[in-house]
Amino acid sequence: MGLFGSSQPSPPQPEPSRDGGYVAPDRSARAVCWEGRDSFFKCLDRNSIIDSVKEDEKAKTVCAPELKKFEEACAASWVTYFKKRRVMEFQRDLTLKKLSAEGATPMDSSTAGGAGSATLSGK
Repeated sequence: MGLFGSSQPSPPQPEPSRDGGYVAPDRSARAVCWEGRDSFFKCLDRNSIIDSVKEDEKAKTVCAPELKKFEEACAASWVTYFKKRRVMEFQRDLTLKKLSAEGATPMDSSTAGGAGSATLSGK
């Protein structure tokens, strides 16, 4: 048991490599990070918070334990990335729902054009 009653120890801090960078977290450290993220995001969902960056004070107030676990388990850059990705995915889903309501049909990705499609198909 940890110092403050935590049932799981926090993952060790990343070790610097010989070139000055950091060694990537292993599978178990990533799993702990994802558990922390999922717990924090469930709390945000329960409290109708989509953007925990813009609504930082509210998120810190209502989801303090979950946020603490998330920030302890993940690198700061990962925390920022996951928070921004949550907002982007929410906006993407809203756009897809809006397009669907307007009668748009999904494109078949195997025949979709776009930049580089000729290169990808070998033409």
